[in-house]
Amino acid sequence: MGSFIKRVILFIIVNLAIMLLVSVVFNLTCNFFDLDMASDSLGVIAIWALLYGMIGSFVSLLLSKPIAKWLVKAKTITGNEGEAERWLVDTVRSLAMMANIRAPEVAIYECEANAFATGAFKNRALVAVSSEIMEKMTREELRAVLGHEISHVANGDMVTMSLLQGVLNACVLFLSRIIAYVT
Repeated sequence: MGSFIKRVILFIIVNLAIMLLVSVVFNLTCNFFDLDMASDSLGVIAIWALLYGMIGSFVSLLLSKPIAKWLVKAKTITGNEGEAERWLVDTVRSLAMMANIRAPEVAIYECEANAFATGAFKNRALVAVSSEIMEKMTREELRAVLGHEISHVANGDMVTMSLLQGVLNACVLFLSRIIAYVT
């Protein structure tokens, strides 16, 4: 239970920090373009929604790698820890080379069978696997999982999802502001 509370507290702190950053950027943008923030014009609301939606999404993307490692207590490995870790690092390197990207950082964490990739940049990403997935899957199956994660990195899926999340955030913020104004 302590780990869950720790994650919730971190989630709240990170989101408050993001909102503070976005608020500062929004205020500076409004001052620069001489926009009346108290105005109910759709333009100001749209700019506000876009800034909050997109900046928050990209700040989260930039912080995704260290936060993900911290939340799941992932331990970065080099391949010198043992035979299984060496195979894991070598396989990730091999798959990254085939995808024409720099080998991502590799980590292992304690959890049910799972794996993920994250990071804001293709050539500075993280691929993490749970210890349970390493125990339950054959090397062939695990190689397929790693290939799947490397394809996320190579295709820039984290950036694409951040763009989509930013647009969705902006739409929700814009519509909620309009609905609040109408009611």
